[in-house]
Amino acid sequence: MTPDEVDAYVATLDGCRHKPRGWYVNDRLVARHVDATTLLVRVPIEAREALIERWPDAFGIPPRMEAHHKIEAYLDRAAPEAVREAIRLAWDFQRYSGFRHTDT
Repeated sequence: MTPDEVDAYVATLDGCRHKPRGWYVNDRLVARHVDATTLLVRVPIEAREALIERWPDAFGIPPRMEAHHKIEAYLDRAAPEAVREAIRLAWDFQRYSGFRHTDT
């Protein structure tokens, strides 16, 4: 999946808005490009392991992100459906969260 394909998909999600540092819903981070092959996605901590188990080559959690609701998607080797699933989880998580997140 390319960064442009990611952007096109995220743009279809209700309420998602592109800002200089990424895609947001209700001013909460959904995803942002780290570089041309890495996408940072804000998913619930409890969903991260399932994503990694299902698509071990597509996702990773760097040590600096272990305590955060974040996962990295590796666009150069991830199946498009894996990336879309992670983004949709992030979108749902941020849309329905009852609190504001401040770490982006």
